[in-house]
Amino acid sequence: MLPDPARIEEAVTLLNAGELVAFPTETVYGLGADAKNPAAIARIFAAKGRPVSHPLIVHVSGLAAAQEWIALLPDAARRLADAFWPGPLTLVLPKAAAVTAAVTGGQATVALRAPAHPVARALLAAFGSGIAAPSANRYGRISPTCAADVREELGDRVALVLDGGPCEVGLESTIVACLDARVTLLRPGAVSRSQLRDVVGTVADPDAASPRAPGRDHSHYAPRTTLAIVAAARLPNEVDRALAAGERLAVLALSDPPVTSDRLVWRRLPNRPADYGRALYAALRELDRAGAARILVERVPADEPWAAIADRLGRAARSGAAPGADESLAEAT
Repeated sequence: MLPDPARIEEAVTLLNAGELVAFPTETVYGLGADAKNPAAIARIFAAKGRPVSHPLIVHVSGLAAAQEWIALLPDAARRLADAFWPGPLTLVLPKAAAVTAAVTGGQATVALRAPAHPVARALLAAFGSGIAAPSANRYGRISPTCAADVREELGDRVALVLDGGPCEVGLESTIVACLDARVTLLRPGAVSRSQLRDVVGTVADPDAASPRAPGRDHSHYAPRTTLAIVAAARLPNEVDRALAAGERLAVLALSDPPVTSDRLVWRRLPNRPADYGRALYAALRELDRAGAARILVERVPADEPWAAIADRLGRAARSGAAPGADESLAEAT
C-alpha cells in the first residue's frame, strides 16, 4: 500500500506536537514518537505499559541520517548497513552524547534501523529526523502486523494509525550489536546468521556484557491464552487427551488435524519459513480469540531459516508458564 501524502503530513504534525503515531514497517507496525522528545518517548512507555529501562529502536531513513545518533560507525556496521538497509536489520552502536537516555534505556548504545516499507520511508523523509518506535502493542503481547491490530491493542492511546496493509515479513527485525570490534546477534530475524556471516565473518552470541535489546525478555510475544509448544509426534496424543477431558483447544500446526471436533480450533500454517513467519502473529491473534483453554503449537524445525520463529514461539510459551511450573510440555523435543 502506497503512502497517502495527506496522512503523512498529518502524522508529521502530530509527531512534532509530541503525539504518538503508529506506522507500518516490513516487519511489524511501530508505535512512533519524536526520538528527540523525552516527553513524547515517555508516552510510548505509558501507552505500551513497557518498563522504561527497555531501549527503543530509532528508525532513520538510512546510513547518512544515522550519523547524528552515533559516536562512531564501526566498519562491520557500515558493511551490514550497506548490505541490508533499508530492511529488517537493527544495528546497536555506541550512542552520540546528545541521545537521550529515554531512548537507550540508560545504556551507552543506541539501536538504529532503516525500514524498507514505503509508508515508513515516506514518513521518515517528511519528518526529517529519527522516530523511536517499538512494536505498536501492549508490552509482552503479540506484535501487530496490520492496522486493525494496532487499534485493537492501543485504542485512543495512539493519535493516528497509518495503514500500510499487512506487513511483508511479519516478525521483528534482526538485532546486531557492533561494539568493541565484535559483532553479536542479539535477536534473530529475517536477516539470518549466515547472511550476517557472509558480510562480516564471525558472529557471536550474546553474553552478560551484551547490551539490553528489545524483545529479549525471557517471556514475550504472547497471547493471553496459555501457549505450549509440542513436538509433532506428541501432538495427536495431546489433542486426544485434551478433547477426552472436555477441554476446548486451539492448535497452530504444520500438519492437518488428526480428528475433527467442535471443541478443536485448528490453524495450519505454511511449511515455508518466510510464509509461516508472515502469518504467525495473525494466526496467534485468531487462536487467542477462540475461547480455548490452551493453544498448542507444533514445534517448528530446528534449521536456521526457522530460528526467528522458534525464538518468538519459545518466548510466547514461557509467558504462559507460571513461576516454578513444569515447562516440560512447552520445551518438549
